[in-house]
Amino acid sequence: MGVRAARLEDVDAVTSTQIRAWKTAYRDFLPPGPLEQMTGPAAEKMWRRQWEEAILAPPTPRHRVLVAVERVVPDTDAFTALGPGGVLATAAQRASDRVVGLASHGPAEDPDLDPSTTAELLTLLVDPNHIRRGHASRLLNATVDHLREDGYSMVVTWVFADNYPMLGFLESGGWGEDQAERVLDMGRPIRMIRLGTDIS
Repeated sequence: MGVRAARLEDVDAVTSTQIRAWKTAYRDFLPPGPLEQMTGPAAEKMWRRQWEEAILAPPTPRHRVLVAVERVVPDTDAFTALGPGGVLATAAQRASDRVVGLASHGPAEDPDLDPSTTAELLTLLVDPNHIRRGHASRLLNATVDHLREDGYSMVVTWVFADNYPMLGFLESGGWGEDQAERVLDMGRPIRMIRLGTDIS
């Protein structure tokens, strides 16, 4: 398990992880129509293009996409005997990383914030089949490490007000509401709130 910078070959996995995470996390409080628009086939193509651009040509050097990975090692029982060490050597060669989560960040864009000192956590998602394994914490810690290296002292993020698992996760790590909010029209008003934390 670990976190690394996203690569071009991760684009499909990043996109599918986002779609699965949104479908699971947002189904309890977003209207079905807008959620389908966000996660349907047409949207998936759009997200794939956007993630490819974010990974290959980020807007600034301070924009990053990180992925959480799990090491996948083939079942060695499936290999025929290859002599001493042969099975292990072959399994090691065929082992690969599976993307199970993602995070992205960049300079804050809200007009009341200073983008030279405040960053925004744009995305923090974990595949629903791989939650509660520490991936979100590792992604968040790696994000903060990068932001400190870039000279940031604060980081904010926008969260759906009804996304209680995400709110609880962030608040347990020292994040708090800063009174900023926005309301999205998704057939009915959907409230988002901004949280922030000092990373200096």
